[in-house]
Amino acid sequence: MPLARAANRALSHLAPELAARAAERLFRTPPRPRRRQTEIDLLGAARARPIRVGARRVETWVWGAGPSVLLVHGWGGRGAQLGAFVEPLTTRGFSVVTFDAPGHGASDGGLLTIPEMTDAILAVAAARGPLAGLIAHSVGATAATRALYEGLDAGAVVLVGPAADLVSPSVRFAAALGFTPAVRERMRQRIEARVGRSWSAFDAAALAPSLDAPLLVIHDRGDGEVPWQHGLAITHAWRGAGLLMTDGLGHRRILRHPDVVAAAVAFVNARTAVAGHSMQWAPVGV
Repeated sequence: MPLARAANRALSHLAPELAARAAERLFRTPPRPRRRQTEIDLLGAARARPIRVGARRVETWVWGAGPSVLLVHGWGGRGAQLGAFVEPLTTRGFSVVTFDAPGHGASDGGLLTIPEMTDAILAVAAARGPLAGLIAHSVGATAATRALYEGLDAGAVVLVGPAADLVSPSVRFAAALGFTPAVRERMRQRIEARVGRSWSAFDAAALAPSLDAPLLVIHDRGDGEVPWQHGLAITHAWRGAGLLMTDGLGHRRILRHPDVVAAAVAFVNARTAVAGHSMQWAPVGV
């Protein structure tokens, strides 16, 4: 990594446009770490339901029967990372659906943009019928917020370690790999031109005032990847939102902590109980 940072820093000064192209490709390439054995076992107990999103195959998995709760992973993550939520939700009579976004896990590989991740969320949700709940992590929460803004309906929303915008992740990315701020800005412009949208269109705190789904934000004060102030900003901007702060769980262990899981499941369950008979649910593609 030190050699890569030095090389990227030199390239940024000597050939900034070439550096921006390299940075764009790296930024749009999600890491694909190996699955834990616990995730493999969990997926083995699910009903696999591959779908097409654009030209790519997206793997989805379903557990249980009842109103659907969608689990959305973050950048470089996998749907089964949120596996700790599955049993508590199915025990309460929900079906649980998750997926590996394009470029992630078991889905077709390749480069990815946040608009494409948003499209995948919308497609998976459409395949499962009305959502009783949505639980999303990290940059997946950013994409999920945009999906809600574009019309996705969910009875309750839980955002765990959410990124309020796309600028902060790009700053950390550029600093980690040695690209200069000027090259990072060129990279942003290239991506915006490619997708035809400004990054500001995915500013979760700016989108929040137009959203009315019940929201619980859960964020750790020691999150080293997405600072807790992101969760606070979204909470303040989203009418009626609640905030649960944790300590010592970081950015990923928070997804497995029993107290976090219990709080998220209780929140979704309570909002479903309030909706009661007004919720129209029908099994789709079971």
